Amino acid sequence: MAGERGKNDQCTLAQIGEEAIVSRLVSRIVPHPGVLVGPGDDCAVVRGENGVCRLLKTDSIVEGVHFLPSTEPVRVGRKAMNRAISDIAAMGGLPDYALVSLASDPDRPAVEVEGWFAGIAAAAAAAGCTVVGGETSSLPATGAVITISLQGHVEEGRCILRSGASPGDVIAVTGWLGGSFASGRHLDFVPRLREARWLAEHARPTAMMDLSDGLGSDLPRLAAASGVGYRIDPSALPLHEGVAAADAIAEGEDYELLLAFSPETFARLAGSWNEAFPDIPLTKIGEISETTDEPLPRAWEHYRSK
Repeated sequence: MAGERGKNDQCTLAQIGEEAIVSRLVSRIVPHPGVLVGPGDDCAVVRGENGVCRLLKTDSIVEGVHFLPSTEPVRVGRKAMNRAISDIAAMGGLPDYALVSLASDPDRPAVEVEGWFAGIAAAAAAAGCTVVGGETSSLPATGAVITISLQGHVEEGRCILRSGASPGDVIAVTGWLGGSFASGRHLDFVPRLREARWLAEHARPTAMMDLSDGLGSDLPRLAAASGVGYRIDPSALPLHEGVAAADAIAEGEDYELLLAFSPETFARLAGSWNEAFPDIPLTKIGEISETTDEPLPRAWEHYRSK
């Protein structure tokens, strides 16, 4: 046993994968009575005051992974902020305050960094959020990492988790899927804050998360959090023009909402949703089941061996 553990300790991140290393790290976290929801959802949820819970989220984008060196700086900054805001939206909340940390090589043109911060500030303002500080650091090699630490809020009783889905629930998504990185949409998306808040008030989902890593990775996470399985009809997926269903499942960076609804809620939802958001479809793509007979191919996962 000791020899086997020693062997595992020599594994690289590529060999064990993102899910495994996150599980190891989470196992070291000590529970605290003020934490209502810890690791495993889009945001952590902690006790607040006066009927309001605090939402906490940190998200990083890395040059060469989430954006290319040639990308327009303002668009990079917008993406950095909007990724974190999208997770706040997925809890049914609103963003309040952000800290921005930047690590970059010293030879980076200052005007590029200023462009990143211009995009960050614009995205924050559009979402009603305020940047209140941060940190800068140098990197020993060419590259850049932008990290957003975001605090938001959600009213007690309105927070929507990944863990509430039940067999028989409808699985649905907002908008269209696929082709985000190739088209550049991953830089210009608008977080579904309004849509998620509307749903929390008018047609509460049983579970909700944002689609950042792709349907093939994110739906299994929602199902695992709820202790259920899923069935998907690939022909029902709402696809961007020119995108195949298999690609939409395997790709990421859509930043749409992935939702589960009771059948009764979904049945009465269609008319009011179309009235509130006539330009954004809400599409049934499958249903929650007790077990998963045909798992989806995994989508994006950091550290995965190629």
